[in-house]
Amino acid sequence: MSRLKITQTKSYIGSKQNHRDTLRSLGLKRVNDVVVKEDRPEFRGMVHTVRHLVTVEEVD
Repeated sequence: MSRLKITQTKSYIGSKQNHRDTLRSLGLKRVNDVVVKEDRPEFRGMVHTVRHLVTVEEVD
């Protein structure tokens, strides 16, 4: 199964509370934090919500 490398590239300051909560749920706390998650629909949806704050790469 493939995995996603999610990197927070922008600050959440000034964004909606929903976006802040989504970043926290992904395990991202500050700019340049990186997490690796399985490529599942739940995580894809969360990334879609904060797509303007993160970058995503597929990792094998």
